[in-house]
Amino acid sequence: MRTFGTRGTVRPDQHYVVARTAEVKDFINRIKEGRYIVLFAPRQTGKTTFFRWALATLTAEDPTYFPIQLDFQIQRNTSAATFYARLYQMMRWQIQFVFQERGEVPSPALAQLLESTQLTDAFSMVTFFERLGNLLGAQRIVLLIDEFDGIPQTLVSDFLYALRHIYLSDMLLCPHSVGIVGVKSITQLDYDRSISPFNIQDELHLPNFTLEQVSELFGQYTEEVGQPFTPEVVKAIHKQTAGQPFLVNRTAQILTEELNIPKIETIRMAHFAKAYEQLLGEDNTNLTHLVTNIRRDCRFETLLMDILSYEEGVRFNPRDPLISELATYGVIVRGPDGTCEIINPIYLHCIIEAFTPTVNGLERNYFTEDNSNGFRNYLTPTGQLEMASLLDNFRDFITRVGFKILQVPETPQEYVGRHLLLTYLDSFVKAVGGVMSFEVATGAGKMDLLILHNQRKYIVETKIWRGNIRYEAGKKQLAAYLKTKEVGEGYYVVFGHRRHPEPRVQTEVVDGVEIRSYVIPVMQETPSA
Repeated sequence: MRTFGTRGTVRPDQHYVVARTAEVKDFINRIKEGRYIVLFAPRQTGKTTFFRWALATLTAEDPTYFPIQLDFQIQRNTSAATFYARLYQMMRWQIQFVFQERGEVPSPALAQLLESTQLTDAFSMVTFFERLGNLLGAQRIVLLIDEFDGIPQTLVSDFLYALRHIYLSDMLLCPHSVGIVGVKSITQLDYDRSISPFNIQDELHLPNFTLEQVSELFGQYTEEVGQPFTPEVVKAIHKQTAGQPFLVNRTAQILTEELNIPKIETIRMAHFAKAYEQLLGEDNTNLTHLVTNIRRDCRFETLLMDILSYEEGVRFNPRDPLISELATYGVIVRGPDGTCEIINPIYLHCIIEAFTPTVNGLERNYFTEDNSNGFRNYLTPTGQLEMASLLDNFRDFITRVGFKILQVPETPQEYVGRHLLLTYLDSFVKAVGGVMSFEVATGAGKMDLLILHNQRKYIVETKIWRGNIRYEAGKKQLAAYLKTKEVGEGYYVVFGHRRHPEPRVQTEVVDGVEIRSYVIPVMQETPSA
């Protein structure tokens, strides 16, 4: 039986796969046209698997294409001599492997070339390809270079100039086509501050899975095993992952292999909630890469918090080095309105956790002295959450701690209110056995929190005060959102950072749904000595 693959190359005989038929056809057409193609995308997005499938499809349809697959992953710190020696050894092995797979043997002249060649630099590489092309005759070399950004930095420029020279030549026709795969883009590699030596590149975009592709993927499992997913679960997985291939497969892996759900039982939202909680709590390679990347530069925190805080948005400027790098790591994307957006709610959750202190020093002030049951006080005997009372207490907690909120470690002042609310709600949800998630990836200054408990949904939207007009408009936005979730009431928490903020609490019906709104002042001045 096949499984959902999350470790290394995905293989159709072992794993459930998304065919990506349209993308494969597009890539093959570019190869046939002799283009030099680049695909740079975050790790674990399926780019290596995609390229290998496409090459296998092409060579099965037309054996005149001769694939050579290389990997620069372990080359980063080698000398020029070692790099070119390893490069040639990889090419030689690949050429011999292709002949062996086809049940053929190289001609004596080709065997002699493979035996006698020594690569020492980019020039000798060009000469080798010229001779190889002449000996292969009608066969066309397709060169695939994986982990290209592992190339030694001192060799990037000459290597790319050599490929460019071949591409532009009327006589040097080998390789016929080149595919370069990596994380960093060509423009982000160092070539002595000169312009790109590879301006002939043809960029290929490999998108995340669509909802239809996720449904197709799970349908393969259902067809083999007989266990269906409800449409609501499929939509929830796609929404929370935004179709990111690793996260889609990892969520499915938890649901089908680790939660011990009987195979005769349909996978429902209650199961998804458990899988989602497990996914957010684990230290898998994808989320570890995310956190490592956003901590590479201390300026990333400010930029990401600005993206989450300002309704005007942060313009997606690909020439800004911080924005470009975060996009390269797959953390942010250009939204429909041209602003930066966090790519999916799971990453949003991890970003908030990464920049929120585990202990803020104020936890002992959550409750008044007469509260002996802590968060349990906000759970009714019938198992419902008393969200209004819970948020009333949070408002009072902010008042109780006063200027001490300015002492929360390593938290920019404008974001401290949200940080405290998220920590507070997270503690509550864990205490009562619920699950909290972010509903939307956002670049519009708002965060929608969904709390699931006993099959019931509770929605809290948070914003930073940007004036009364936007405050009122936010209520209507929340009301429209509540209707899409089929929830009759919601909670709207706005943090005020003005010098003389006006606290507010009101409950009203907006467009047919009940909304309890708060404006909570959080910028208290430190008392003078």
